[in-house]
Amino acid sequence: MPYNVRQLSDLEEIRELALRYSRGIDRMDPELLRSVYWEDAVDSHGLFRGNRDQLVDFIMDEHDRWRATMECVLNHLIEFDEGGRSARGEIYMITYMFRDGQRGSIIDSWYGRVLDRYEERGGEWRISERICVHEADTSEPVTGTMRLPLAEFLRGSFDRHQPGTQLGPP
Repeated sequence: MPYNVRQLSDLEEIRELALRYSRGIDRMDPELLRSVYWEDAVDSHGLFRGNRDQLVDFIMDEHDRWRATMECVLNHLIEFDEGGRSARGEIYMITYMFRDGQRGSIIDSWYGRVLDRYEERGGEWRISERICVHEADTSEPVTGTMRLPLAEFLRGSFDRHQPGTQLGPP
């Protein structure tokens, strides 16, 4: 099906929601994460089911245990409903979460999908409903076998959001 310019713009705006969601979690930025959901949105995230503000609080609390996370967006299929002002989406995701254990660093990996309902209101697209589908997970020690001067790189949470500060290198 050929798309018109408005549909292409809408597709890109919806895809950007997924990227802002990932960045909001990875940078621990509650306002950025909140901005991808409508205020009355509902989210089912395994142990959690609730509204946007409850979700943001839950994620900020849960993800604080990892020193860094990387939410990776893979395939993202979007299908407009009749009328074009709502859509359904399916995103395949892998999330890498880094934590420090008693015997060194550990990487926890989460594999799954999210099923979204998007709505356009007042010229803006946001998520109105999200269901998180878990497929698998793993935990492994980080071996650190690369031949690079890795101590010279910034690590982990250096750029996580702190209210009233600019993001970026110190």
